[in-house]
Amino acid sequence: MPIIINIDVMMAKRKMSLGELAERIDITPANLSILKNGKARAIRLSTLEAICRELECQPGDVLEFRPDAADANTKQTEIRFTH
Repeated sequence: MPIIINIDVMMAKRKMSLGELAERIDITPANLSILKNGKARAIRLSTLEAICRELECQPGDVLEFRPDAADANTKQTEIRFTH
């Protein structure tokens, strides 16, 4: 998926644990972990707002669009030519 989740980066910058952030934004640690690991398929804007409020950041600090990330999940075939 070309959307990269950088919650762990922002948590490290703020020296905040997953459990502490989960409690502050009123979400289960398991669900926050799913989101943090990029396994979630969606995020509520209210959850994103709460994350940004508690981490004192902007949505773009947490979410990143990287078009090449989609290619990393597909198998690539390497072709070598010999002379």
